[in-house]
Amino acid sequence: MAEIRIQKYLAEAGYCSRRRAEMLIESGHVRKNGRPVRLGDKASYKDIITVDGEKVVMPRKKNFRYIMLNKPRGYVTTVSDELDRRCVMDLLEDVEERVYPVGRLDRNSEGLLLLTNDGKFANDIMHPSRHISKTYRVTVRPSVTEEQLAQIAAGIVLDGKKTLPANVVVLHNEPNRVVLQITIKEGRNRQIRRMCEAVGLEVARLRRTSVGPVRLGMLKPGAWRDLTPDELRAIRNAIGKE
Repeated sequence: MAEIRIQKYLAEAGYCSRRRAEMLIESGHVRKNGRPVRLGDKASYKDIITVDGEKVVMPRKKNFRYIMLNKPRGYVTTVSDELDRRCVMDLLEDVEERVYPVGRLDRNSEGLLLLTNDGKFANDIMHPSRHISKTYRVTVRPSVTEEQLAQIAAGIVLDGKKTLPANVVVLHNEPNRVVLQITIKEGRNRQIRRMCEAVGLEVARLRRTSVGPVRLGMLKPGAWRDLTPDELRAIRNAIGKE
């Protein structure tokens, strides 16, 4: 194995996503042969890479897993939690491989969450340049005006930068309660909630129903399954087209 950047090493070893690896490196949690590393440093099989003292082993032959989980509300999208809150990994007790979440759903959100130990696959889905679509079923209060719908669809300024245009469809419209389907092609922190809040709407429920061509379907809350070969092929094709 030729030397590769350590964030890629951690991702390909299935320890975490490349983005998470970069954060761990920048915050001083990663060492190479006992010495702290910096972004840009490289490693090979001969090196000993540790994260908070735990050795990260790069397997010679990797058994990749690609899992979809219907995340229930009340679970945090992390491998572990210092506040001892319920984590999505608690729902994957029968999975032998060390997988990690692809992106996030906040604690009060639910629905489709992908998990894998394939670092390249995870990085391709999350990378902003790929513009992989994500669809949400969003229940908001009170009623929604045409102006609010148009604002969300056109893009909302968050943290000084406007979001990409979104596709917004009204699924149900009742007094003081509206169900929307919103599709976005980026993944900023709590983006859907913040977009709705920016136009004066309260999000009562938020459920992700698809990531690219992969749909949640009838998977029960808290349940998981491996992606089918057709689903894997479809999402890889979507990544390749961007």
